[in-house]
Amino acid sequence: MTTRTDVPAALDERTQLTTFLDYARATARAKCEGVSAENARRAPLPGSPLMTLAGLINHLRWVEHWWFEVMFLGEEDRGPWTDEDPDREMRIAVDRPLDELLAEYEAACARHRELVAAHPLDTVAKRTRGDGGQFDLRWILLHMTEETARHNGHLDILRELVDGTTGA
Repeated sequence: MTTRTDVPAALDERTQLTTFLDYARATARAKCEGVSAENARRAPLPGSPLMTLAGLINHLRWVEHWWFEVMFLGEEDRGPWTDEDPDREMRIAVDRPLDELLAEYEAACARHRELVAAHPLDTVAKRTRGDGGQFDLRWILLHMTEETARHNGHLDILRELVDGTTGA
């Protein structure tokens, strides 16, 4: 697990990008510290039955898989989603202990840190966008930071609603 800081050790582009992504990742984990198993599965927003702490952590784990392994490396998509159930990763998370989901998320993040360290930021993803264009690793890092930070806002609201905990 990485230390939660948004202050990069150096000011080069790679260090800044990876530091901010790791900060967002660590914040997601911090939002879940000390939550009960019951509250990790609670969906307090009536219009969003899949919005749970567990569901969002599982979603973040699989979004990492999609962008780094599927899009960037061109590997097979092993995600739990299907055409019939595109949000399945959120749905199935409530049947799993949060500590297992967090461990899987951290393991995925560790793999992706190594992957990022091994490639120049200008490296183009193996898979193309729907319009035929390509993403580079720099864009994927920026996107993952945005995606994770956006969901941290959701985690923050959900945590306050399920047990009153704020901060982190």
